[in-house]
Amino acid sequence: MQINFNKKYVLENEFVRLRPLKVSDFEHLLEYSIHEPELWRFNSGGANGAENLEKYVKNAIRQREDQNEYPFIVFDKRKNKYVGSTRFYNFKPFNNTVDLGYTWYGKQSHGDGTNKNCKYLVLEFAFESIGVERVGFAASNLNKRSINAMKSIGCTVEGVFRNYCLDNYGNRIDAIFLSMLKDEWYKNIKKDLTIKIEALTQNQDSTMN
Repeated sequence: MQINFNKKYVLENEFVRLRPLKVSDFEHLLEYSIHEPELWRFNSGGANGAENLEKYVKNAIRQREDQNEYPFIVFDKRKNKYVGSTRFYNFKPFNNTVDLGYTWYGKQSHGDGTNKNCKYLVLEFAFESIGVERVGFAASNLNKRSINAMKSIGCTVEGVFRNYCLDNYGNRIDAIFLSMLKDEWYKNIKKDLTIKIEALTQNQDSTMN
């Protein structure tokens, strides 16, 4: 694994651009924090409300400075606006693994291909640029949207940890863990994800026309 936490990695294709999160991005994300509180239902330490968003952004940046995490903000080129965030965390250089999470998008970006485009870029970066062997994922076992999204990109369910953590209301929840391996990425997932993205794009184009 070779990642430079001081480097400003930019991941993009014709639909989305991911760049490192910075303090001023608070303004870009505030609308989701205030107007879409349901986005944070399953996340302890979520960014609902301006005060929590400020803490969320500052903590993410501090974690990058401490070389623990690498957060991105997501820009949708089709909408010409920032629509969410994601990050790498739990780097384990000795084991050559990393986790991908803290992923969320505004409701307008649900189901429109934003997630699949972003996941393609970050997974390509993880497996092909920094060379990890495994990318891990996790979610509340009640968060069916997130679980289905992870399965749809090719993740394998590994199991459920009971009573594992807290949701945004302080309730104990079970957590589901998934993963993707480098050989799986090269063998079929990269190709399959490309096909799914192309199909989504064609459907959207035909709807617009």
